[in-house]
Amino acid sequence: MWTWEEARDFCTLCLPYVNVLFGIEPYHIWKNEEDHSAGDVKDGIPFQPDFEQQEKVFQAFADRYPNIKCIARHVRFAHSCSENSLMAYLWLNGKTYESKRLTFHILDRVGGGDAFVSGIIYGLMNEYTPEDTVNFGVAASAVKHTIHGDGNITDDVSMIRHVMEMNFDIKR
Repeated sequence: MWTWEEARDFCTLCLPYVNVLFGIEPYHIWKNEEDHSAGDVKDGIPFQPDFEQQEKVFQAFADRYPNIKCIARHVRFAHSCSENSLMAYLWLNGKTYESKRLTFHILDRVGGGDAFVSGIIYGLMNEYTPEDTVNFGVAASAVKHTIHGDGNITDDVSMIRHVMEMNFDIKR
């Protein structure tokens, strides 16, 4: 088994060969390639970044690795063991997009990240707008959290789109 740093070093070496990147944590994005003591661009950026912080990180990846055409990552907000919120960021065609934040009760958290990635890939393959792609990914993950087991067994795209388009504001 690799240590976290060994895995991170190896994954970073793979970035010149990546076109679509999911997640940003297992990669170094050095401020100075010749002097790693200067730190990583992600240093000081919280795990739950705001739009500007996330855009800065995405841009650093795009500048360093022009082969990357799309970056997506989700952000989890744990309110309790049984209630979380998710939102996501998508960088596509040189622009960053932010999803809605969905809050839900958890039946089974395992597989939520895979469902997010699958939702993003589905949106890209079906030529959804970037806004719909990032929202579809979050909705697919939220739906998976309500299903027991590690796979999102639903193939009901209309149901995922319904969750994606829900307005959670209070109506008076």
